[in-house]
Amino acid sequence: MSARSSRRVLYAALLGNVLVTFTKFGAAVFTGSAAMLSEAVHSLVDTGNEVLLLYGLRRAAVPADEEHPFGHGRELYFWSFVVALVIFGVGAGLGIYEGILHVITPVKIERPVVSYVVIGLALVFEGGSWRVAFKEFRAAKGKDDGYLETARLSKDPTSFMVLFEDSAAVIGLLIALAGTIATETLHLPVLDGVASIAIGILLALVAAFLARESKGLLIGEPAGRELVADICRIARAHPGVERSNGLFSVHLGPRQIVCAISVDFQDDIPAGEVERIVDAVEERVRGAHPEIVSLLIKPQSEEAFRRSHTARPAVEE
Repeated sequence: MSARSSRRVLYAALLGNVLVTFTKFGAAVFTGSAAMLSEAVHSLVDTGNEVLLLYGLRRAAVPADEEHPFGHGRELYFWSFVVALVIFGVGAGLGIYEGILHVITPVKIERPVVSYVVIGLALVFEGGSWRVAFKEFRAAKGKDDGYLETARLSKDPTSFMVLFEDSAAVIGLLIALAGTIATETLHLPVLDGVASIAIGILLALVAAFLARESKGLLIGEPAGRELVADICRIARAHPGVERSNGLFSVHLGPRQIVCAISVDFQDDIPAGEVERIVDAVEERVRGAHPEIVSLLIKPQSEEAFRRSHTARPAVEE
């Protein structure tokens, strides 16, 4: 997903969440529903999350400088991890807390019609944001990959974070609707608290998944296999190169990758020719993959490469 597409998804989600937040808080005040209050807090958290992700995109786009020679791409990964923590700590925590309070001390829902109207409006707003996020996410999905697999392999957290947030929002609304209907039909106000707890647990599960994926990106994940294979192919195809032994890569951002490749050159070429080949390979790789911000080429025989990457034996004390 391009930076422009990422911003479009975030702006759509931000607009939808702002509209939903005001309507939900209004309904929570009028009805006294714990489930509706949990949903209002959920939407408020999502609104803040979109702002954090937009800030992360802005910071990630800052050019490289002396202190950050590879740029600031990981700013996006850091703020994505913060978003997951916010969803867990604020959204899930408050939802479960409010639910427990209403289970211990049930409160009758006043004006339930208001809740139904607000839930209907919220489904329209959230559904519109969800469609935008799903469309962009599906465009980035591989033909044979599942949705969870695509999220796991994605190097752009905005592509799946907004989709999972919106999906949790839609499911949470349905839980709130079910809780309100059950409370009114069975005359059991305690079920409103149960619905709030269920919404909190849903947010906790979503936050755990997002935190896991964001942590992996923040620590450093390699480039996709197709890109790695293509870089090795470009290196092998150049005259004077005997073979490419292996390539290591790490994403600094969705579109910022650092690579290091081990190349075995022909033994009879002079050092000056090696320098020319290195420059030519770098130029071809950058032309084919502009997301490569740095390509390090190490002249090395296959035997030396294997020795340097053989697991060392444990040190006996």
